[in-house]
Amino acid sequence: MSTPLQIAIDGPAASGKTTVARKLAARLHVLYLDTGAMYRALAYEALHTRTDADNEPALLRLCHDRAVRIALDVASPLGFRVFAGDQELDEQTLQSNEVTAIVSTIAKHPGVRAAMVDEQRRIAGAGPVVMAGRDIGTVVLPNARVKIFLTASVAARVERRLAQYAASGVDISTHQLSEEIEERDRLDRDRAVSPLVPAADAHEVDSSGLTADQVVDAICAIVEASR
Repeated sequence: MSTPLQIAIDGPAASGKTTVARKLAARLHVLYLDTGAMYRALAYEALHTRTDADNEPALLRLCHDRAVRIALDVASPLGFRVFAGDQELDEQTLQSNEVTAIVSTIAKHPGVRAAMVDEQRRIAGAGPVVMAGRDIGTVVLPNARVKIFLTASVAARVERRLAQYAASGVDISTHQLSEEIEERDRLDRDRAVSPLVPAADAHEVDSSGLTADQVVDAICAIVEASR
């Protein structure tokens, strides 16, 4: 039996992964999963329970007691629903400043990543999927048919994130946001486990001067060429 179509999209914070992956999945009529939402759910739980983000054993206990799980639901805004234990977490909660501030620290722990990867692979094995994150092509789905490394300049990423925050009513300075993105890049790039690097066979796409639809067009051409 042939392996379902798997498209792995990796890239730094605010490079457009989520928007592009959603649009691409809709264009191809396949499921979409943003793996970062799973780490954000655990980060929320750590904040809610006052669990130290540097304490891996405590985080693993939290994983066990308040397991993060994904329920695929094409009718939901994300295409899936995120739960920690029995509590569903909405996108506004997952994208909060408090969660964003600690999610890279949460994601650096090997045991935490192993637990998340098991769930991500289970979902990918169920059918065609577009999966976005930071180590999809290198770790989660190393045999994916199509691997994309989506990049963008810091200036472009700051502009996009500012627009997102403004739409949510959040006021943040350009300087502060630029520093936060650059620090997130450093943490993702330098972590010991699953650092942010392109897979050897990934197609690099720079989205700085492109609309999301133009990026989707480019990836669709890559998908077609892979058949």
